[in-house]
Amino acid sequence: MIEKDVVIVGGGAAGFFAAINIAEQNPNLKIAILERGKEGLQKVKVSGGGRCNVTHAEFIPSELIQNYPRGEKEMLGPFHQFMTGDTMEWFEKRGVELKIEADGRMFPVSNSSQTIIDCFLNEAKKHQVEVFYNHAVKSIQKAENIWKLETSQGDFSTKKLLIATGSNPKIWNLLENLGHTISQPVPSLFTFDIKDERIKDIPGVVALNVEVKVLGTNLFSEGPLLITHVGMSAPSILKLSAFGAIELANRDYKFQIEINFIRQSFEECLDVLKQLKHNLAKKTVFKSAQFDLPKRLWQKLVLASKMNEESRWADLNKDQLELLTSQLTQAVFNVDGKSTFKEEFVTAGGIDLKEINFKTFESKLHKNLYFAGEVINVDAVTGGFNFQNAWTGAYIVAKHISE
Repeated sequence: MIEKDVVIVGGGAAGFFAAINIAEQNPNLKIAILERGKEGLQKVKVSGGGRCNVTHAEFIPSELIQNYPRGEKEMLGPFHQFMTGDTMEWFEKRGVELKIEADGRMFPVSNSSQTIIDCFLNEAKKHQVEVFYNHAVKSIQKAENIWKLETSQGDFSTKKLLIATGSNPKIWNLLENLGHTISQPVPSLFTFDIKDERIKDIPGVVALNVEVKVLGTNLFSEGPLLITHVGMSAPSILKLSAFGAIELANRDYKFQIEINFIRQSFEECLDVLKQLKHNLAKKTVFKSAQFDLPKRLWQKLVLASKMNEESRWADLNKDQLELLTSQLTQAVFNVDGKSTFKEEFVTAGGIDLKEINFKTFESKLHKNLYFAGEVINVDAVTGGFNFQNAWTGAYIVAKHISE
């Protein structure tokens, strides 16, 4: 039996961040991280396409929380304690410079997630945090004021236990055995599978500013839209997938979306097209892309409006003008399934938020049992927000444990 003051289950972002902060604030504590794999920080490694999207340039807590479909209310207080600016300062103090990109995402200046991994491993070593790899936790039990853990490679005992395993069903099962409620996990960040002639053969085309709604729901989003080999992606779609995670799972990922490609009303658009019919009379509609739409997308929408490549503006009848208006402002697509968004597997689900004290991230059911990161039912849209949840929770846990 290995005895420690603090055991952290999960050698990911939240686990390392908490361990380093505990060790810095109270060097007398003996800390162990238990990682089930042969190396930790794998999610950090693949995040942001291998660049590690550390956080997002949103510095007002009340605005930051709007990016969390689950946990919005609960994270407001914690974000007042440890926020984006604190994350930047934390990394910069340890020699990791961050940069802000045009869309608000923050990355290490090196553009490599290895910079973040090296920072964590060096700091853990410096502060004598022991990391036990290939240690899968098999059982968690409480005996008086001591937590006992059985792992695949031996047993541990500790006064304080932090679970930072992310979306791990085996750990959720162990926590259910301790009386915790688990909100059933469903995928939260995914792209939409769509087979449709209007987007066939034009992967890589981006419409910069669209409005998308899921028909039959209140789900709505706006932003860039990317056409892919299998359907649609980019922020406008990923936002819908996050905020609609449960609703869309209930529909078995079969639903309809309506897209306004130009963010104008039907009437406004029709007026513009009537003007173009007059102004561009002799030109072909197919070759005269409008509304700053990518040419290939415009051409697909024109062909879907009962026109051909030779149709001239002057010859358009009322029906054709209205059909094109419809395609531009109310195009309906059938979604039939989902695909994972790159390696950014995020799950909605986890420990019920009512069972956590968000001033300390301690379990309300068991003293000296703490949680941080995606193991709890908090998740966010893409862009560094899920990491910010991990840093904030881990920092607050560390502060409480080390006192």
